[in-house]
Amino acid sequence: MSNGMLAGGKTLVTEEGERVTVGELFGSGGQGEVYRVSTARGDRAVKWYYPQLADARQRHILEGLIEKGWDDDRFLWPRSIVMDPDGKEPGFGYLMDVRPARFQDLPALFRRDPSVRDATMRTLVTVALHTVEAYRALHSKGIAYRDINWGNIFFDPRTGDVLVCDNDNAVVEGGTAGVAGTMDFMAPELVRGDRGAQPGTQTDLHSLAVLLFLLLMNEHPFNGALALRIHCMGEAAKRKLYGTDPVFVYDPADTRNRPVVGEQPTVIATWAALPPILRDLFVQTFTDGLRAPAKRVRETQWRDALSQVLDAITQCRRCGRQNLTQPDGAPPDCWKCSAPLQLPPRLELVTATGTTLRTRRGIRLDPSARVYAHHLDGDPDRHDFRAVVGEVTEHPKQRGRYGLTNRTQAVWTVRKEDGSVRDVEPGRTIALQPGLLLEFGGGVEAEVKE
Repeated sequence: MSNGMLAGGKTLVTEEGERVTVGELFGSGGQGEVYRVSTARGDRAVKWYYPQLADARQRHILEGLIEKGWDDDRFLWPRSIVMDPDGKEPGFGYLMDVRPARFQDLPALFRRDPSVRDATMRTLVTVALHTVEAYRALHSKGIAYRDINWGNIFFDPRTGDVLVCDNDNAVVEGGTAGVAGTMDFMAPELVRGDRGAQPGTQTDLHSLAVLLFLLLMNEHPFNGALALRIHCMGEAAKRKLYGTDPVFVYDPADTRNRPVVGEQPTVIATWAALPPILRDLFVQTFTDGLRAPAKRVRETQWRDALSQVLDAITQCRRCGRQNLTQPDGAPPDCWKCSAPLQLPPRLELVTATGTTLRTRRGIRLDPSARVYAHHLDGDPDRHDFRAVVGEVTEHPKQRGRYGLTNRTQAVWTVRKEDGSVRDVEPGRTIALQPGLLLEFGGGVEAEVKE
């Protein structure tokens, strides 16, 4: 027995006539219950709505999403509507893929759950980057998610891969949905109920920024001194905190809601360790963006900044901890042991765009650094960390001496400071020296700089 609305062993049928058999109950939420089901193509999942929510509007939304037929492995997308062929169970649900076990929920970070103990600073920045790219892809299809929050993003603690769940409330921009969002993540105009304000891609941008702040700072961007003074965090208190009087904890012009020393040490420490390139984006979206939605930070801005920060992560030589550094900036002190960081050489990449060349980014050549295929693309839609182009490796006999190993099937061309030119065959390594010029092919060039 499933101990839910649907009994174990019950048969449901999709609109295409495929029969599925109900198995175990995965869990329940605000809209319905999710079950494992067996199909002719293997195990899948079904979300079955509570009867009072299985209305014509929700069915219309589902039909529109299914018609999109979107095949993106970052989303558990609705595949087909399912019903009880006997008519004994009122309502309907929808069929989707099963969430793989490697994906954990984001609140596990707050709980310090053992399932996420492998997550590093690099992993968290990668999760942020993949999350931004996933919602950018959704918005590019003209679809607004409407309810971006902690509970809808799952991540792999080892790789930083993400999976967006609960996609049944996403609607085509301008459409209507029964869900306006989760108040902690909702744009202020929605919390206040401003006339004409509707959930859409513009309000998604606010929710996305809240999610990124929570992910990187381990705290809500409006939960500072003002929040700590609230004795009962009820709906009225939340409406003021997130809607009628929202104050960013690090608003440069309004210090009322600063984090409280001794009470909120984590956000104080993480903000101090955050590179200015990310701080500036949070300040923009949580100050100007609160009053003027058009000034909210766009997905491409987040993508470019997070990608640059990811490429500038540097390991402290004293304590071994990963540090976020400002691309092209001066070395900070290690956030853990306070030792001055020693920045490794930087690989400055230049990519071809039409008939012109432009600098894309610099990669800090830390001992663990890699060059990926997306580094060679002037405007990548998606960062793929499986497509390795080059890898920093240590000399097998001379410790502390590093080179860049060719992990492609193509031949690189390099030019040394003395003017000599040589080829780097697949699998071969070139020693890293300041002034070294590399040609990766396809008009992509790079130079090693101190």
